Amino acid sequence: MKRILVPTDFSDCAARALDFAIQSAKILPAEITLLHAFDRQGSLYTDYMGVNREFTQSMLHDVENKLAALKADIRGREGIFVNTLVLIGSLKEAVLAATANSHFDLIVMGTAGAGGLKEKLWGSNTAGVISISPLPVLVIPHTYTWKKPGRFLIATERFELDPPILDKIFELAGLYMAQVEAAVFTADKEEAAVFLEHAHKTPYYEQQLQQRYGERELTTAQLYGNDLETALQAHIDKKQIDVLVMITYKKGFWERIFHPSLTRKMSYHSDVPLLAIPVRR
Repeated sequence: MKRILVPTDFSDCAARALDFAIQSAKILPAEITLLHAFDRQGSLYTDYMGVNREFTQSMLHDVENKLAALKADIRGREGIFVNTLVLIGSLKEAVLAATANSHFDLIVMGTAGAGGLKEKLWGSNTAGVISISPLPVLVIPHTYTWKKPGRFLIATERFELDPPILDKIFELAGLYMAQVEAAVFTADKEEAAVFLEHAHKTPYYEQQLQQRYGERELTTAQLYGNDLETALQAHIDKKQIDVLVMITYKKGFWERIFHPSLTRKMSYHSDVPLLAIPVRR
């Protein structure tokens, strides 16, 4: 984890994500690049300026000045050098362009959840980035205050063992020196045979992960309930989880239980940071 991309619209929720990235950069260590998507026709600028006006060079100059001031502030206050990047287009377009042309390892961004028009828009932009990002996206809730992550929770139903997926999770957890737990969810609408199968596989899955990653303190748990979000939130509260990890599968059982829309939904409601790991199959 050498390079972190942090999208910003200069809002409070973006500032929370930036603070998480800054504090993480001191630990990992990593280089931060601030990205601002300058959407000439998007409602972000309509809302920001208060009127619907044409794109002007002065607006772009204003954005560049804000980024420069933010960069200087971080350098002086935190002692961290920050790169800045302004790209024309929507946030999704800007993220795709930035990740295609540069070797970033992680995207850290905020989400505002419920709130006013601008907050809702930024929240939906976060969800959109999760859906298209080729990189892991770490989503920071708008009310979150930085703390060094000590416990990661991987939410799965398929007993994931694919190295390209898990390696990213354990690498990041290892850099924070955090413990890892895997939670296997079984919906109560499933047949009893499925529940028993999961109960039988879960301890074996724990052993496989421990052996592969040398994590003797790694544990697994079987979750059960009407819906995944409620079961996960209860487990997060009980075990004092610091980062929830979800894998955004595109096909197969993901469409049945871990549909991408659920990962986006959790980005609005989870009280802890959400690490969304993309899968391209």
